[in-house]
Amino acid sequence: MSDSVKIGHLFPVKPTPLPSNKSAANRSPQSTEFRDMLDAKVLKFSHHAEVRMQQRGINLQPESLTKIMNAVEEAASKGATDSLIVFRDIAMIVNVPSRTVVTAMDGGQMRSNLFTQIDSAIILS
Repeated sequence: MSDSVKIGHLFPVKPTPLPSNKSAANRSPQSTEFRDMLDAKVLKFSHHAEVRMQQRGINLQPESLTKIMNAVEEAASKGATDSLIVFRDIAMIVNVPSRTVVTAMDGGQMRSNLFTQIDSAIILS
């Protein structure tokens, strides 16, 4: 005689509530510091940048992203706030404090474009 047993019947599974991002007051200083440290090491892409990259067929490999993130770190260490990063045939405007790519363009758009509201430029090979 074999009875089927469901795991939920032996060990009731209670959903664990996820922490809310709405209230920073409930966060411990350690979790805030960890989140800030993690955000400082991650390159984010704005919705606009993601759309432009998709439209223009721009795909970045992990090695390329590492080089770009290192360039953003270097720009941050020099006090830059908005940088033009040129990597091969791709140009990106990056908000350095938030580590966010604001827009991206390929070689064709790069040649016929004027870059304004930047305080630094980094040319990567």
